[in-house]
Amino acid sequence: MKDQNDFIKSLFVHADTALLLGQRLGELCGHGPVIEQDIAMTNIALDYVGRSRLFFNLISQIENNQKTEDDYAFLRTENEYHNLLIVEYPNTDFAYTVAKQFFIDTFYYLYLDACLTSVNQEIKAIAEKSIKETAYHKKWSSEWVIRLGDGTELSHQKINAAIQDLWMYTGEFFVSTDFEMKISLENILPNCSTLKDKWTNEVQAVFQQANLIMPSNAWAQLGGKTGNHTEYMGYILSEMQYMQRTFPEMQW
Repeated sequence: MKDQNDFIKSLFVHADTALLLGQRLGELCGHGPVIEQDIAMTNIALDYVGRSRLFFNLISQIENNQKTEDDYAFLRTENEYHNLLIVEYPNTDFAYTVAKQFFIDTFYYLYLDACLTSVNQEIKAIAEKSIKETAYHKKWSSEWVIRLGDGTELSHQKINAAIQDLWMYTGEFFVSTDFEMKISLENILPNCSTLKDKWTNEVQAVFQQANLIMPSNAWAQLGGKTGNHTEYMGYILSEMQYMQRTFPEMQW
């Protein structure tokens, strides 16, 4: 590997994305539309937090700095996070949660599948574990996009509004940073830009079943991977980091 720092930065993209999506979904525990879906979203949240732990532990091994997953999760400042911006967006309502989850699940199923051919054995192991969970996540969110889109007039309006608002964040999935591009050239992590056509086709297929139209806006909101965040990020971190910063080194 030519530069471990590029690898570490690339790992943080996926660790932080998984962590913050888990945090957002965790906010819905006890607030789902029905108890079955409440439990489903909580389980998905735990899967994403678990994935973030795998990446954080790998980062710790590479850096050999004695840091724990809690140090990475709770003791960094805002611009030290490198997550995709879409996970910062508030839950708003069930339709927004479903649309956000669908976009991310579809991307990560393709991304993790590509990771299965990585030359790095740790990455392959994470992908093998995570893709099984992601297959369920993708099934859950796809089915709900179809149910809402092809449901009542109100449910169709709500899922369509969520898709239109969140669409500008999806372009970031496929824009590689310099550090990601370098790592992809070594076949350690996939080049995310190569997944765009497959992702678009899968999203289009679900939208057709849901009687939804693909947004035409091609503009993409970028910045999360390089530490530039939305106005929502500070609020997420203030809640997520409160206990560790109020009671340093606390243990349960």
